[in-house]
Amino acid sequence: MRYNLIVSAIAAAGLLAAPTTAQELTGTLKKIKDSGAITLGHRESSVPFSYYDDKQQVIGYSIDLCYRIVDAVKKELKLDELAVKLDPVTSSTRIPLMANGTIDLECGSTTNDLDRQKQVAFAVTDYITAVKFVSKKAANFKTVDDLKGKTVVSTSGTLNIKVITELNAKRNLNLNIIAVQDHAEAFLMVETDRAAAFVMDDILLYGFVAGAKAPGDYVVSADPLLIEPYAIMLRRDDPAFKKVADNTLIGLFKSGEIHALYAKWFTQPVPPKGINLNVPMSDTLKRVIANPTDSGNPASY
Repeated sequence: MRYNLIVSAIAAAGLLAAPTTAQELTGTLKKIKDSGAITLGHRESSVPFSYYDDKQQVIGYSIDLCYRIVDAVKKELKLDELAVKLDPVTSSTRIPLMANGTIDLECGSTTNDLDRQKQVAFAVTDYITAVKFVSKKAANFKTVDDLKGKTVVSTSGTLNIKVITELNAKRNLNLNIIAVQDHAEAFLMVETDRAAAFVMDDILLYGFVAGAKAPGDYVVSADPLLIEPYAIMLRRDDPAFKKVADNTLIGLFKSGEIHALYAKWFTQPVPPKGINLNVPMSDTLKRVIANPTDSGNPASY
């Protein structure tokens, strides 16, 4: 009988231990717990999402959202302290650095699209933008067809390059398309007349125009070439970490706190120059906040 009791006790202990084993940390959460640190990939000039201020501090809408996720991860892992490391990324390096484990969250201005989902994952959408172009107002370029035969610039590693390249071929525009390393360099090419237009996400273009020496000299095209959902990038096949990120953002949506965060960066003066982008929240983004989605299909929006 004593032997049977021991066997029963061992079996019971095994049953009790099973849930703990099933809940063992994996993926990004394990990496963070083991290292005691989380690494955020950030952009250097993506106003107002992720950029350096005049004190070389990384700030922005996406940065604020990522720090909320950091707090949630710290709570999830029951950590007293969690070091935050900041790692600058570009349009070209952000996906490789996420895939190889260098960064844990990418806090920038990254479009969630179906091709990228083959390499990385995304939290729920937190902003909606559109591909447009900025040009000198005096040039009077209204549509992409008006750019026929001109030199246009965009940032390497972006969806914008793909969009304008496909339109160039489809409409026989004979464009000279130049890819540069960052957004600031691309806008400078238009500013110095080395390019007729800069093709990029409209909200980033508004930021560059607002910060230009002569904002009235520039105009952003009216018709969108493509609708784009922005989201914080994560590693693929890591549902536990994605759940923490998604639940954090959805909590901000449900509480209404997202509206204050949005206003802080899009309808109020932002550092370092105190420029107000004056971009009210779109009806499309309001629908996403009411019904969160991580879809990478533009048709879903």
